[in-house]
Amino acid sequence: MTTATADIEEATLDHYRTLPVVERRRIARRASPELRLRLAHVERTMALDRSPGALANVLTSGREMQARHLDLVDQAFQRIAAGERLKVLLTVPPRHGKSRRASRWGPVWYLRKHPDHRVMLASYAATLADDHGRWIRDTITGYSDALGIALNPASRAANRFDIEGHEGGMVTAGVGGGLTGKGANLAIVDDPVKGAEDAESPTQRERVWEWWQSVLLTRLEPTGSLLVIQTRWHPEDLAGRLLETEGDEWIAIDLPAIALSDTDALGRQPGEALWPERYGAPDLERIRKGVGERVWWSLYQQQPRPLEGGVWQWDWISKNRISPVAFRAVDLARVVVALDPAGGDTPGHDESGIVAAGRSTDGHYYVLADRTGKHSAENRGRETCLLALELDADAIVVETNYGGDMARQNVVQAWAELERQGLTKGRPMPRVLDVTAKKGKRLRAEPIAQLYETGFVHHCAEFNQLETQMVTWVPGLDSPDRMDAAVHALTELANPAAAATGSTSYADHRLSGRR
Repeated sequence: MTTATADIEEATLDHYRTLPVVERRRIARRASPELRLRLAHVERTMALDRSPGALANVLTSGREMQARHLDLVDQAFQRIAAGERLKVLLTVPPRHGKSRRASRWGPVWYLRKHPDHRVMLASYAATLADDHGRWIRDTITGYSDALGIALNPASRAANRFDIEGHEGGMVTAGVGGGLTGKGANLAIVDDPVKGAEDAESPTQRERVWEWWQSVLLTRLEPTGSLLVIQTRWHPEDLAGRLLETEGDEWIAIDLPAIALSDTDALGRQPGEALWPERYGAPDLERIRKGVGERVWWSLYQQQPRPLEGGVWQWDWISKNRISPVAFRAVDLARVVVALDPAGGDTPGHDESGIVAAGRSTDGHYYVLADRTGKHSAENRGRETCLLALELDADAIVVETNYGGDMARQNVVQAWAELERQGLTKGRPMPRVLDVTAKKGKRLRAEPIAQLYETGFVHHCAEFNQLETQMVTWVPGLDSPDRMDAAVHALTELANPAAAATGSTSYADHRLSGRR
């Protein structure tokens, strides 16, 4: 083959790499046997370059498992390798492939792409971190020809090795240990918490945080990226603290075993499993029963729920939850929506609590919806009224402690606007009831908590944020928005004076024949 011919063929292969899959397949079908072999080699190289998952698939001859949530891990590595400076927080249930992809195949792929870069990896124990390092080292050694990189014979320990002929390499350590040597272009922290005992210890949590600040961050290059992978153990574990202190700087990929909302990272609908091919709904239900509610919500749903704060208990909520099928038989006598305004009139302030509840004819109470959010003054009134319309509420309870009559005025104006838009369909405006919380917050909350304890309150769905606020609230602290709104709604329904409200108390008979 002449030099000119070789140059033409190489240019053709370079162009081939830029084509879409369908076009590449068409060319391969028409190619000669010799060219087809070269194209197969190009396809293999492209796959090795594409992502950690694609590389793993090639090197294991298709045995490596792939799933949609692992695609998100791959995408994070792709963006980092492309030069973006990212902080990525990945929270995933146990046994869903997070460590194998992010702490093993991910670094292998990254070092192939950037052999002059340094990777640091830490786990709760040095032995676990070394296990990852040993696996990466052995994989690079075993697939050196395919990867195009090799280890420096003089530096190939499990916890520290260099790439031959390049500046890059890897170092591993346990959380709390040292990370000496050159800086990191990519720092990975995988499972920084050993277990529940460490998670519950304020001393251990502070130890992890101090290590994060004084050791790991000091080793990161100015353009370096951070990747934290963990299952959640406690609201103030490393992930929780990062979200609290600098949440706007992080890409949080939150992947509960069962989807909780329609804002799920994978676009799942509530109730859908994360990896149904491996853990279907029946499997997850068995796991839930086996590990208990607290472990389930922390490790599997990424909604850590610490020990009760002293007013509500988890069992009072979880054991009295009602299914949608059972709720169809409930005859509601009243429905109210409660609004606890945020401390300001712009979405940047705290959330405005918007919770709906109902009382049945047999004296039981049902939490029906939670539409709490960071709303402007105008939008919080509209959201409150829309929920009242949706559930045919007869009253809207508005706390007037903060902002005086402003919140009430927002609701009245929002209803008038909905009337002009024809969305109320002739329904009378719910009675607006002002509430001034004069009692101490514990005095307001305790009677409602007693209704929960005696089994009279039922949640019609898993309102994870509301429920977390309830069971973690400690008297003496500011009471959170969702909890306050729920307490206001249930207090109105349980009020002896309001309990007499029936079909004759409203002149328009709005409560008659509700069901």
